[in-house]
This record gives sequence, C-alpha cells and structure tokens, in this order.
Amino acid sequence: MQNENPSVTARSPQSIEEPWPNPRYAWFVVIVLTGAYTLSFIDRQIIALLVGPIQDDLKISDFQISLLQGFAFAVFYTILGLPLGRLADKKNRRWLIAIGVFFWSLMTMACGLAKNFYSLFLARMGVGIGEATISPCSYSIISDYFPREKLSRAISVYFMGVYLGAGLAYIVGGMVIDMVSNVDKIALPVVGDISAWQITFIVVGAPGLIYAFIIFLIKEPKRRGLMTQEAKAGEADKKTSNEVTLKTAINFMLARWKFYILLSTALGFHALLGYGTASWAPEYFIRTFDIPRSELAYTYGMIVLVFATSGVYFGGWLADMLNSRGHKDGQIKAIIISLVISLPLTIIFPLIDNYNIALVVFAASAFAMGFPYGVGAAAIQVVTPNQMRGLVSAIFLFMINIIGMGAGPSVVAAFTDFVFMDQYKLGWSLAATATFALPISLFLVLSCRKTFLTSLEQSKAWSGR
Repeated sequence: MQNENPSVTARSPQSIEEPWPNPRYAWFVVIVLTGAYTLSFIDRQIIALLVGPIQDDLKISDFQISLLQGFAFAVFYTILGLPLGRLADKKNRRWLIAIGVFFWSLMTMACGLAKNFYSLFLARMGVGIGEATISPCSYSIISDYFPREKLSRAISVYFMGVYLGAGLAYIVGGMVIDMVSNVDKIALPVVGDISAWQITFIVVGAPGLIYAFIIFLIKEPKRRGLMTQEAKAGEADKKTSNEVTLKTAINFMLARWKFYILLSTALGFHALLGYGTASWAPEYFIRTFDIPRSELAYTYGMIVLVFATSGVYFGGWLADMLNSRGHKDGQIKAIIISLVISLPLTIIFPLIDNYNIALVVFAASAFAMGFPYGVGAAAIQVVTPNQMRGLVSAIFLFMINIIGMGAGPSVVAAFTDFVFMDQYKLGWSLAATATFALPISLFLVLSCRKTFLTSLEQSKAWSGR
C-alpha cells in the first residue's frame, strides 16, 4: 500500500537535470521583476507622504488614515493571494504578473480621483487586488532560474524592490509636491477639480501601465525542484510530473506546519513594525521636528533607498555566505542576527529629541530591519516543491501581511489616538510597537530553527535527491 505522506516517501532514482539558465539572463529576469516590485511599493507607500493633505481635504482621523494605509489594501491583497498563488503553480506566471501590474497601476490612478474616505478606501482595495499577483509568481520564477546556493541573494535582490519603491515613493512624491505646491486645484474634464495630493497619485500610477508590457521581455522558465511521482503516492490523478493536487499540497504543508506557521508568524510581527514605521515615521519627523513635507520626503526617501535596500541585499549575502560555510540554516541565522541588532535601534530612534541624530539611528535600524524579508522567502522556497511554491508563498505572504500590513499602521495609530491621546506622541507609539513586536518575532524564529532543518532534510526525499 502506497504512503500518502510526502514527508516519508522513498527516494526515486536521481534524474539528470538540465543545466541552469545563463546567469546573466537569470539576473536580467530578477531586475525586471524587481522593477515591477519597486513600482508596486511606490504605489503602495505614496499615501504615507500624503497623510496631512488627505486629512485636511477629507477631514479624517489618524485611525482612518491607518485603515487606508493598511486594512483597505491588505484585505484583498492577502485573501486573493491564495487563489492567485495556486494559479501561479499551474498557469503562465508572466501573464499573471503583467495583468497585475496594469490593474494596480490603474487603481493607484483611481486613488487620485477619490472624493471622500469611502471612494479612496475602495481604490486602495483595488491596488491590493492587483499587487496580490506579483510575489507568489516572482518567487516561483526566480526559484526556477537560480540553484539553491544562490537563491537567497537572488530573492533578496528582488525584495530590494520593497525599499527601492518606498524610497522612490518619497523622493518622487516630494518632487511632485514641489511641482504642484503652488497649485490649489486643477480642473479635469468630467472629473472636475482635483487637489495636489490627488495629482500625486495619478502621476506615480501612470508608469505602471507601460511597465506591464515590459514584463513580456522575460521568458516563462522550465519548472524545477518538482515533487517526484513517488512522492505523490496515493494520488489518483498522476497525469504529469508537473502537477500536484490541492490535497497533496495541503497534506505536504500540514506535515510541516510548525515550520511554515512559526516562520510566517515571526515575519508577520517583524512586518507589523516595518509597515507601522513605513506608514508613520515620515509623519513623526514632520510633526516632531516641524520639517517641511517636501524636504522630509527627499531625506527620508534617500535613507530608505540607500540603507534599507542595502540591508536587504546584505541579508541575502549573509545567508548565502553562512550556507557556503556549512551552516544549513543560514537563512534562519541571518534573520536572528537582524532581529538582535534591530530591537534596540527601533525603540531608540523615535525617542531621540535631536533631528539629525534621530535620522542616523533610523538609518541604522532601516539597514538591520531589511535583512529578513528576502531571506525568509528563500527559506520557504528551498523546502517546498515547485508545483506548490506559488500556493505556499501566497499562504506565507498571507500570514505576514494580515499581521504586518493589516495591523501595523493601525497599531501605531491606536497607540497615538487611544493610549497616548496626543498626535505629537507619535514617537512613543512607534517605540511601543517595537517593544512588543520584535521580541515576539525573535522568539518565534528561534523556535522554528529545528523545524527548518528537518524540512530541509525531508526535501531530499520528495525531490528524489
């Protein structure tokens, strides 16, 4: 009788695998996907720079703004990521990304046409729907272009798009604000009068409509790291070696639930602080030090662009270096190092009463906070068969984003509105969030180290190696 548990199946004879794609072309693919991811974060984060003008125009509170930054975006981004992740395992991933880029760009422009809180809320939901396509598909594509020992760095480069996008959102947003700062209203046909903050949404959303077609410059790669037929024992639909049923995928994840749940939840709490900081740190500097919005946009944007982006790359390099030196859990160790360094820095920077010193400490925290994201995604890929990487990545992102993106901005705002009850205590709110979020994250990562090593060893069975 065949065993239905993929974790304990016998190994099959090692098949001769095709050579990996040309490294130069593989890195070209990463660059194109990173460009798309960068655009997604520009469109996602631009709202953080426009908090003041939106509040003045629409007469809404910090907590309502936090819903626009987090919940409105995250609700469909996370939920639709699951079926879209499953599609990424079965359909053409390039097409899915291209459609997503076009749609979220259109919805970002729609944010610029919003006339009240509810219409802006709906447009932000649309941005989330479009962006739900990109990461499950991109993780899967990159994993088919790079061998395991080079994967952490490749996915970390892709993940640099988070901070490239966030940094450029502030820099480009600052430029747009400067350009339209003397303009009270602009009259558009049919739409009517729109404000400067609305123009900013339209300007940053437009490039994505063109970039959607650039996605077709990359090729859909051959799928690698497939679960063997023997590892699919017990399934009735063994049509081809490139397919697994949803039942098989679920059984596979349940057999390793401790690793998937612990790592996803750990990075969820890390993201809670990350999204909370990204949403409110600019406004903290503006409120606390009375810095002009356009000036802060350039300074903050450059810090994120340089230091946070470097941190993401360094995290991938660190994980690959540790792996090359015999540390099988290099990805997990890189995340632990990041959390230990980040914890004091993220608590201290919003409590410093000197603007320049606060910026320096913030830059250091941004560098350290950047390590885990690409590394965590790479850890998921190396222990998951190709035929279910899209679905597993989507569940991984669901856990991270429902905690991080869904709650992060609102947790900080809740501290400000309901605990400290003073909008000028925003720094205390950021510090309070760091005080509980990162220790939880560190505890969970330490707890998942052993399960990661077990899952890594089990990958030899399902891959036939």
